[in-house]
Amino acid sequence: MARSRRVGEFELIARYFAPLARGFAGAGGLQSDNAFLAADARRDLVVKTDTIVAGVHFLADDQPARIAAKALRVCLSDLAAGGSTPFVYQLSLALPANWRESWVAGFARGLAADQRRYDIVLCGGDTVVTPGPLTLTITAFGRVARGKGLTRAGARAGDDLWVTGTIGDGALGLLAAQGGLRDLTVRQRASLEDRYRLPQPRASLGPRLVGVATACADVSDGLLADAGHIGQASGLAVAIERGDVPLSPAGRAAVAAEPRLWANVLGGGDDYELVMAVPPRRATALRAAARAAGVAVTRIGRFAGGGGVRLTAGGRLVTAPRSGYVHF
Repeated sequence: MARSRRVGEFELIARYFAPLARGFAGAGGLQSDNAFLAADARRDLVVKTDTIVAGVHFLADDQPARIAAKALRVCLSDLAAGGSTPFVYQLSLALPANWRESWVAGFARGLAADQRRYDIVLCGGDTVVTPGPLTLTITAFGRVARGKGLTRAGARAGDDLWVTGTIGDGALGLLAAQGGLRDLTVRQRASLEDRYRLPQPRASLGPRLVGVATACADVSDGLLADAGHIGQASGLAVAIERGDVPLSPAGRAAVAAEPRLWANVLGGGDDYELVMAVPPRRATALRAAARAAGVAVTRIGRFAGGGGVRLTAGGRLVTAPRSGYVHF
């Protein structure tokens, strides 16, 4: 007898959980990472929950302050994709049975530092002990002008696809942290590893994208996957030119030494950059917003009628061996 196929993450959400969100427009059919709740006559709350697990989303021997920063920053990245300004957050901390108070003290110091950095404050949560690995869940709240929040839906045919910063450093940094990329220099491996361990959410740019971008997502699952999420939610196809994808010097050195690493760059995730749809007539406004935020932006593709993600290299269609990270 043939074994039944286990459903994937997004199919699971669509089949079992999206129906539970029917009737609440702010859930967006669970097609975006954020939810939108009316706060008052002028503002909406943008709400994001994210869970990270030792050995899955971070290395178990990471410093507690860096684990704290990553847990908070992955949520802040989604708040930025929603066009919102950070407000408050809640923390659920599941500590392993052998936890130590010194670890918790370091973890709290990491949270305190990022609270100051991003102007956000803890407002509640829960703390438990688990027989499993260290697990952290943060629910973060941002604020955006009423009805102006950005989602994955909203892109239009003819919009350009833009991305912030550089792509691939997160996935390549994980390889470096695991002892790979030996062709690179010590400094290059360290810079990639730092990008994996300590994301840099584009919190200063996110609110400036309101009225400029038509749709936005953060690059957590991988560039191809997250651009594809915008396309799917907007009912469009998206074309990406690989040669236009911005790489850091270390990332460029890695793919030059091992071209197969393009699969990790485009599909590995953990970049926490922003990918967005912007009409050509708003390109100047986007560049101005990016300069004001101190963030680099690069045009890498375009949306069109149809569906799916089309990847080209030098204008020629290429097959992507890996579209993005999936949990199961």
